[in-house]
Amino acid sequence: MAANRKLAAAAAVALLALLLAGPSAGLLGPSGSNCSVYVGWPVLSIVRSLICGLLGGGGSYTPPISRDVPTGYGLSVGYYNNPNNAASYCPDAEAAVRQAVHDAIFYQQGPGIGAGLIRLFFHDAFVRGADASVLLKTTAKAGSNTEMEGPPNKGSLRGFEVIDAAKSATKNACGGRNVVSCADILAFAARDASDILSNGRISFPMPAGRLDGRESFASETNQLPGPDSTLSQLQQMFTAQGLDTTDMVTLSGAHSVGRARCLFFTGRLSAMDPGYAQRLNAACGGNSNPDVRVNQDSVTADVLDNQYYKNIDKFVLFASDAALNSSQTIGQVQANAADAGKWERDFAAAMVKMGSIGVKTSPGMDAEIRKICSQVNA
Repeated sequence: MAANRKLAAAAAVALLALLLAGPSAGLLGPSGSNCSVYVGWPVLSIVRSLICGLLGGGGSYTPPISRDVPTGYGLSVGYYNNPNNAASYCPDAEAAVRQAVHDAIFYQQGPGIGAGLIRLFFHDAFVRGADASVLLKTTAKAGSNTEMEGPPNKGSLRGFEVIDAAKSATKNACGGRNVVSCADILAFAARDASDILSNGRISFPMPAGRLDGRESFASETNQLPGPDSTLSQLQQMFTAQGLDTTDMVTLSGAHSVGRARCLFFTGRLSAMDPGYAQRLNAACGGNSNPDVRVNQDSVTADVLDNQYYKNIDKFVLFASDAALNSSQTIGQVQANAADAGKWERDFAAAMVKMGSIGVKTSPGMDAEIRKICSQVNA
Protein backbone atom coordinates (compact mmCIF):
# COMPACT_ATOMS: atom_id res chain seq x y z
CA MET A 1 0.00 0.00 0.00
CA ALA A 2 2.82 2.40 0.93
CA ALA A 3 4.57 1.62 -2.32
CA ASN A 4 1.39 2.38 -4.27
CA ARG A 5 1.05 5.69 -2.50
CA LYS A 6 4.60 6.66 -3.34
CA LEU A 7 4.09 5.64 -6.96
CA ALA A 8 0.87 7.65 -7.22
CA ALA A 9 2.49 10.63 -5.55
CA ALA A 10 5.37 10.48 -8.01
CA ALA A 11 2.86 10.45 -10.86
CA ALA A 12 1.13 13.49 -9.42
CA VAL A 13 4.42 15.34 -9.13
CA ALA A 14 5.18 14.47 -12.74
CA LEU A 15 1.73 15.79 -13.74
CA LEU A 16 2.41 19.10 -12.04
CA ALA A 17 5.79 19.37 -13.71
CA LEU A 18 4.12 18.82 -17.08
CA LEU A 19 1.41 21.40 -16.42
CA LEU A 20 3.69 24.13 -15.13
CA ALA A 21 6.85 23.31 -17.08
CA GLY A 22 8.77 23.04 -13.86
CA PRO A 23 9.32 20.90 -10.76
CA SER A 24 6.90 20.64 -7.88
CA ALA A 25 9.16 22.43 -5.45
CA GLY A 26 7.18 24.03 -2.67
CA LEU A 27 4.17 21.72 -2.74
CA LEU A 28 5.54 19.59 0.05
CA GLY A 29 7.32 20.56 3.22
CA PRO A 30 10.91 19.46 3.88
CA SER A 31 9.83 16.14 5.40
CA GLY A 32 7.62 15.25 2.41
CA SER A 33 4.62 14.71 4.67
CA ASN A 34 3.57 18.25 5.53
CA CYS A 35 1.88 20.00 2.65
CA SER A 36 1.91 23.65 1.69
CA VAL A 37 -1.46 24.90 0.48
CA TYR A 38 -1.53 27.27 -2.47
CA VAL A 39 -4.63 29.43 -2.13
CA GLY A 40 -6.28 30.46 -5.36
CA TRP A 41 -3.96 28.51 -7.65
CA PRO A 42 -6.38 26.01 -9.24
CA VAL A 43 -3.97 23.45 -10.69
CA LEU A 44 -1.68 23.62 -7.68
CA SER A 45 -4.59 23.08 -5.31
CA ILE A 46 -5.84 20.04 -7.22
CA VAL A 47 -2.46 18.32 -7.42
CA ARG A 48 -1.58 19.33 -3.88
CA SER A 49 -4.75 17.70 -2.60
CA LEU A 50 -3.89 14.49 -4.44
CA ILE A 51 -0.34 14.37 -3.13
CA CYS A 52 -1.24 15.32 0.42
CA GLY A 53 -4.01 12.73 0.51
CA LEU A 54 -1.74 9.99 -0.77
CA LEU A 55 1.04 10.81 1.66
CA GLY A 56 -1.21 11.28 4.65
CA GLY A 57 -0.38 14.97 4.97
CA GLY A 58 -2.84 17.80 4.69
CA GLY A 59 -4.58 20.34 6.76
CA SER A 60 -6.11 23.61 5.74
CA TYR A 61 -4.23 26.72 4.71
CA THR A 62 -2.46 28.40 7.60
CA PRO A 63 -1.75 32.05 6.83
CA PRO A 64 1.68 33.49 7.61
CA ILE A 65 2.22 35.25 10.92
CA SER A 66 0.62 38.64 10.51
CA ARG A 67 3.00 41.54 10.05
CA ASP A 68 2.49 45.01 11.45
CA VAL A 69 1.54 47.76 9.02
CA PRO A 70 4.80 48.52 7.18
CA THR A 71 6.23 51.89 8.16
CA GLY A 72 9.43 51.95 6.12
CA TYR A 73 11.43 52.64 9.28
CA GLY A 74 15.10 52.87 8.36
CA LEU A 75 14.41 53.77 4.73
CA SER A 76 14.73 57.25 3.24
CA VAL A 77 14.14 59.00 -0.07
CA GLY A 78 17.44 59.88 -1.76
CA TYR A 79 19.31 57.38 0.40
CA TYR A 80 22.22 57.11 -2.05
CA ASN A 81 22.41 60.89 -2.50
CA ASN A 82 23.42 61.69 1.07
CA PRO A 83 27.08 62.88 1.12
CA ASN A 84 27.14 62.53 4.90
CA ASN A 85 26.98 58.75 4.52
CA ALA A 86 30.19 57.96 2.66
CA ALA A 87 29.58 54.21 2.74
CA SER A 88 26.45 54.44 0.60
CA TYR A 89 27.00 57.70 -1.25
CA CYS A 90 26.42 57.20 -4.96
CA PRO A 91 24.34 59.99 -6.52
CA ASP A 92 24.09 58.25 -9.91
CA ALA A 93 22.72 54.96 -8.55
CA GLU A 94 19.02 55.52 -9.23
CA ALA A 95 19.71 56.90 -12.71
CA ALA A 96 21.70 53.75 -13.52
CA VAL A 97 18.74 51.55 -12.59
CA ARG A 98 16.37 53.76 -14.56
CA GLN A 99 18.54 53.44 -17.67
CA ALA A 100 18.63 49.64 -17.41
CA VAL A 101 14.83 49.48 -17.15
CA HIS A 102 14.40 52.00 -19.97
CA ASP A 103 16.66 50.01 -22.28
CA ALA A 104 14.90 46.73 -21.47
CA ILE A 105 11.46 48.18 -22.27
CA PHE A 106 12.29 50.30 -25.31
CA TYR A 107 15.19 48.46 -26.98
CA GLN A 108 15.39 44.89 -25.76
CA GLN A 109 12.16 43.18 -24.69
CA GLY A 110 9.21 45.54 -24.95
CA PRO A 111 6.56 46.73 -22.45
CA GLY A 112 5.92 43.22 -21.13
CA ILE A 113 9.21 43.22 -19.26
CA GLY A 114 8.05 46.32 -17.37
CA ALA A 115 4.97 44.46 -16.20
CA GLY A 116 7.25 41.58 -15.25
CA LEU A 117 9.37 43.83 -13.05
CA ILE A 118 6.32 45.13 -11.18
CA ARG A 119 5.15 41.55 -10.62
CA LEU A 120 8.65 40.48 -9.53
CA PHE A 121 8.61 43.22 -6.90
CA PHE A 122 5.19 42.07 -5.63
CA HIS A 123 6.29 38.42 -5.45
CA ASP A 124 9.40 39.42 -3.54
CA ALA A 125 7.66 41.63 -1.00
CA PHE A 126 4.97 39.06 -0.12
CA VAL A 127 7.54 36.41 0.80
CA ARG A 128 10.03 37.38 3.53
CA GLY A 129 9.45 41.06 2.81
CA ALA A 130 11.23 43.31 0.30
CA ASP A 131 14.65 41.74 0.69
CA ALA A 132 15.34 40.42 -2.85
CA SER A 133 14.96 36.82 -1.66
CA VAL A 134 13.04 36.06 -4.88
CA LEU A 135 16.27 36.60 -6.84
CA LEU A 136 18.26 33.87 -5.06
CA LYS A 137 19.06 30.65 -6.93
CA THR A 138 20.65 28.85 -3.98
CA THR A 139 20.97 29.37 -0.23
CA ALA A 140 22.59 27.53 2.66
CA LYS A 141 19.36 26.10 4.07
CA ALA A 142 17.16 25.74 0.98
CA GLY A 143 19.79 24.63 -1.50
CA SER A 144 18.33 25.20 -4.96
CA ASN A 145 14.76 24.98 -3.65
CA THR A 146 14.34 28.74 -3.45
CA GLU A 147 11.38 31.05 -4.11
CA MET A 148 11.97 31.16 -7.84
CA GLU A 149 11.34 27.40 -7.86
CA GLY A 150 8.03 27.71 -6.00
CA PRO A 151 5.02 26.72 -8.12
CA PRO A 152 3.55 30.25 -8.41
CA ASN A 153 6.94 31.52 -9.63
CA LYS A 154 8.53 28.70 -11.61
CA GLY A 155 8.63 29.56 -15.29
CA SER A 156 6.45 32.66 -14.87
CA LEU A 157 8.54 35.40 -13.27
CA ARG A 158 10.38 37.79 -15.57
CA GLY A 159 12.99 40.48 -15.19
CA PHE A 160 15.92 38.72 -13.49
CA GLU A 161 18.30 39.71 -16.28
CA VAL A 162 17.18 43.36 -16.03
CA ILE A 163 17.98 43.39 -12.32
CA ASP A 164 21.39 41.86 -13.05
CA ALA A 165 22.04 44.54 -15.68
CA ALA A 166 20.98 47.24 -13.24
CA LYS A 167 23.24 45.78 -10.56
CA SER A 168 26.22 45.94 -12.91
CA ALA A 169 25.27 49.48 -13.91
CA THR A 170 25.13 50.65 -10.30
CA LYS A 171 28.60 49.23 -9.62
CA ASN A 172 29.94 51.21 -12.57
CA ALA A 173 28.07 54.32 -11.43
CA CYS A 174 29.49 53.93 -7.92
CA GLY A 175 33.12 53.63 -8.97
CA GLY A 176 33.17 49.84 -8.78
CA ARG A 177 31.83 49.76 -5.22
CA ASN A 178 29.11 47.31 -4.18
CA VAL A 179 26.96 49.78 -2.27
CA VAL A 180 23.47 49.40 -3.82
CA SER A 181 21.47 46.43 -2.57
CA CYS A 182 19.57 44.15 -4.92
CA ALA A 183 16.44 44.83 -2.85
CA ASP A 184 16.72 48.56 -3.55
CA ILE A 185 17.44 47.90 -7.22
CA LEU A 186 14.28 45.79 -7.48
CA ALA A 187 12.22 48.50 -5.77
CA PHE A 188 13.66 51.20 -8.06
CA ALA A 189 13.08 49.02 -11.13
CA ALA A 190 9.41 48.46 -10.25
CA ARG A 191 8.97 52.19 -9.68
CA ASP A 192 10.66 53.06 -12.99
CA ALA A 193 8.63 50.46 -14.88
CA SER A 194 5.45 51.95 -13.39
CA ASP A 195 6.53 55.41 -14.52
CA ILE A 196 7.37 54.31 -18.06
CA LEU A 197 4.30 52.11 -18.59
CA SER A 198 1.98 54.86 -17.33
CA ASN A 199 3.56 57.40 -19.71
CA GLY A 200 4.89 59.35 -16.76
CA ARG A 201 1.58 59.60 -14.88
CA ILE A 202 2.75 57.34 -12.03
CA SER A 203 6.01 58.93 -10.96
CA PHE A 204 7.07 58.85 -7.35
CA PRO A 205 10.11 58.76 -5.05
CA MET A 206 10.98 55.32 -3.69
CA PRO A 207 12.64 55.23 -0.26
CA ALA A 208 15.79 53.12 -0.08
CA GLY A 209 18.24 51.67 2.40
CA ARG A 210 17.13 48.02 2.21
CA LEU A 211 19.57 45.19 2.69
CA ASP A 212 19.39 41.81 0.96
CA GLY A 213 18.26 38.65 2.73
CA ARG A 214 20.31 35.47 2.78
CA GLU A 215 17.58 32.82 2.67
CA SER A 216 14.77 31.88 0.31
CA PHE A 217 12.37 28.90 0.37
CA ALA A 218 10.07 27.58 -2.36
CA SER A 219 7.51 26.43 0.20
CA GLU A 220 6.99 30.00 1.40
CA THR A 221 5.53 31.04 -1.95
CA ASN A 222 2.22 29.77 -0.57
CA GLN A 223 1.87 33.31 0.78
CA LEU A 224 1.15 34.56 -2.75
CA PRO A 225 -2.54 34.91 -3.65
CA GLY A 226 -3.56 33.08 -6.81
CA PRO A 227 -5.87 33.89 -9.74
CA ASP A 228 -8.78 31.95 -8.24
CA SER A 229 -8.59 33.60 -4.81
CA THR A 230 -11.86 34.77 -3.31
CA LEU A 231 -12.25 38.24 -1.84
CA SER A 232 -11.92 36.94 1.71
CA GLN A 233 -8.78 35.00 0.79
CA LEU A 234 -7.27 38.07 -0.83
CA GLN A 235 -8.07 40.15 2.22
CA GLN A 236 -6.57 37.55 4.52
CA MET A 237 -3.34 37.32 2.56
CA PHE A 238 -2.91 41.07 2.17
CA THR A 239 -3.71 41.64 5.84
CA ALA A 240 -1.03 39.13 6.75
CA GLN A 241 1.49 41.45 5.09
CA GLY A 242 0.22 44.53 6.93
CA LEU A 243 -1.73 45.79 3.90
CA ASP A 244 -5.42 46.63 3.99
CA THR A 245 -8.31 46.15 1.57
CA THR A 246 -7.73 49.57 0.03
CA ASP A 247 -4.12 48.60 -0.74
CA MET A 248 -5.35 45.31 -2.20
CA VAL A 249 -7.81 46.95 -4.60
CA THR A 250 -5.25 49.59 -5.55
CA LEU A 251 -2.40 47.18 -6.26
CA SER A 252 -4.72 44.89 -8.24
CA GLY A 253 -4.69 47.63 -10.87
CA ALA A 254 -1.27 46.36 -11.93
CA HIS A 255 -3.27 43.76 -13.89
CA SER A 256 -3.82 46.55 -16.39
CA VAL A 257 -0.54 45.44 -17.99
CA GLY A 258 1.14 42.12 -18.64
CA ARG A 259 0.04 38.78 -19.97
CA ALA A 260 -1.54 35.74 -18.30
CA ARG A 261 -1.56 32.00 -18.97
CA CYS A 262 -4.78 30.63 -20.39
CA LEU A 263 -4.45 27.83 -17.85
CA PHE A 264 -5.51 30.17 -15.06
CA PHE A 265 -8.70 31.69 -16.46
CA THR A 266 -10.32 29.47 -19.12
CA GLY A 267 -12.37 27.82 -16.39
CA ARG A 268 -14.36 31.01 -15.91
CA LEU A 269 -15.04 31.97 -19.53
CA SER A 270 -18.77 31.43 -18.98
CA ALA A 271 -18.77 34.23 -16.40
CA MET A 272 -17.29 36.76 -18.83
CA ASP A 273 -18.84 38.87 -21.55
CA PRO A 274 -19.79 36.34 -24.26
CA GLY A 275 -17.97 38.10 -27.07
CA TYR A 276 -14.84 38.59 -24.98
CA ALA A 277 -14.95 34.96 -23.84
CA GLN A 278 -15.22 33.80 -27.44
CA ARG A 279 -12.15 35.81 -28.46
CA LEU A 280 -10.19 34.48 -25.49
CA ASN A 281 -11.21 30.90 -26.22
CA ALA A 282 -9.98 31.29 -29.80
CA ALA A 283 -6.71 32.85 -28.68
CA CYS A 284 -6.16 30.07 -26.15
CA GLY A 285 -6.95 27.35 -28.68
CA GLY A 286 -9.39 25.70 -26.29
CA ASN A 287 -6.59 25.71 -23.67
CA SER A 288 -4.79 22.94 -25.52
CA ASN A 289 -1.51 24.56 -24.55
CA PRO A 290 -1.33 25.79 -20.94
CA ASP A 291 1.58 28.09 -21.80
CA VAL A 292 -0.40 30.24 -24.23
CA ARG A 293 -0.65 33.78 -22.86
CA VAL A 294 -2.98 36.68 -23.61
CA ASN A 295 -3.06 40.35 -22.61
CA GLN A 296 -4.63 40.96 -19.22
CA ASP A 297 -6.21 44.17 -20.50
CA SER A 298 -7.59 43.97 -24.04
CA VAL A 299 -8.18 47.73 -24.31
CA THR A 300 -4.87 49.39 -23.32
CA ALA A 301 -2.64 46.33 -23.11
CA ASP A 302 0.70 48.09 -22.69
CA VAL A 303 -0.38 51.04 -20.55
CA LEU A 304 -0.54 51.01 -16.77
CA ASP A 305 -3.82 52.84 -16.28
CA ASN A 306 -7.24 52.67 -14.65
CA GLN A 307 -8.82 50.71 -17.52
CA TYR A 308 -8.61 47.62 -15.31
CA TYR A 309 -11.36 49.01 -13.06
CA LYS A 310 -13.59 49.73 -16.05
CA ASN A 311 -13.18 46.08 -17.10
CA ILE A 312 -14.50 44.60 -13.83
CA ASP A 313 -16.14 42.14 -13.82
CA LYS A 314 -17.04 40.90 -17.30
CA PHE A 315 -13.77 41.85 -19.02
CA VAL A 316 -11.15 40.72 -16.50
CA LEU A 317 -9.36 37.40 -16.68
CA PHE A 318 -9.05 36.10 -13.15
CA ALA A 319 -11.67 35.18 -10.59
CA SER A 320 -9.58 37.21 -8.12
CA ASP A 321 -10.15 40.27 -10.33
CA ALA A 322 -13.89 39.67 -10.66
CA ALA A 323 -14.04 39.26 -6.87
CA LEU A 324 -13.58 43.03 -6.58
CA ASN A 325 -17.14 43.41 -7.86
CA SER A 326 -18.16 42.77 -4.25
CA SER A 327 -20.24 45.18 -2.22
CA GLN A 328 -17.17 45.60 0.03
CA THR A 329 -14.93 46.88 -2.76
CA ILE A 330 -17.11 48.07 -5.65
CA GLY A 331 -17.16 51.64 -4.32
CA GLN A 332 -13.39 51.91 -4.61
CA VAL A 333 -13.45 50.16 -7.99
CA GLN A 334 -15.94 52.69 -9.33
CA ALA A 335 -13.99 55.62 -7.88
CA ASN A 336 -10.80 54.37 -9.53
CA ALA A 337 -12.60 53.89 -12.83
CA ALA A 338 -13.98 57.43 -12.72
CA ASP A 339 -10.83 59.24 -11.57
CA ALA A 340 -7.55 58.14 -13.12
CA GLY A 341 -5.54 60.62 -11.09
CA LYS A 342 -6.88 59.28 -7.81
CA TRP A 343 -5.88 55.73 -8.64
CA GLU A 344 -2.45 56.79 -9.91
CA ARG A 345 -1.71 58.60 -6.65
CA ASP A 346 -3.02 55.69 -4.60
CA PHE A 347 -0.99 53.20 -6.65
CA ALA A 348 2.21 55.15 -6.07
CA ALA A 349 1.58 55.22 -2.31
CA ALA A 350 0.70 51.51 -2.22
CA MET A 351 3.91 50.60 -4.09
CA VAL A 352 5.96 52.47 -1.51
CA LYS A 353 4.03 50.77 1.30
CA MET A 354 4.53 47.34 -0.25
CA GLY A 355 8.23 48.07 -0.64
CA SER A 356 8.38 48.66 3.12
CA ILE A 357 7.17 45.17 4.07
CA GLY A 358 9.65 43.32 6.28
CA VAL A 359 12.66 45.38 5.21
CA LYS A 360 16.09 44.62 6.58
CA THR A 361 18.19 47.69 7.36
CA SER A 362 20.77 46.39 9.86
CA PRO A 363 23.72 44.29 8.61
CA GLY A 364 24.08 40.92 10.26
CA MET A 365 23.84 37.18 9.81
CA ASP A 366 20.65 37.50 7.75
CA ALA A 367 21.29 40.74 5.85
CA GLU A 368 23.93 42.05 3.49
CA ILE A 369 24.48 43.85 0.18
CA ARG A 370 24.91 41.02 -2.29
CA LYS A 371 27.68 41.26 -4.85
CA ILE A 372 25.63 39.10 -7.23
CA CYS A 373 21.87 39.29 -6.90
CA SER A 374 21.28 35.57 -7.49
CA GLN A 375 23.60 34.36 -4.74
CA VAL A 376 24.58 35.26 -1.20
CA ASN A 377 28.04 36.56 -0.46
CA ALA A 378 30.62 33.99 0.57
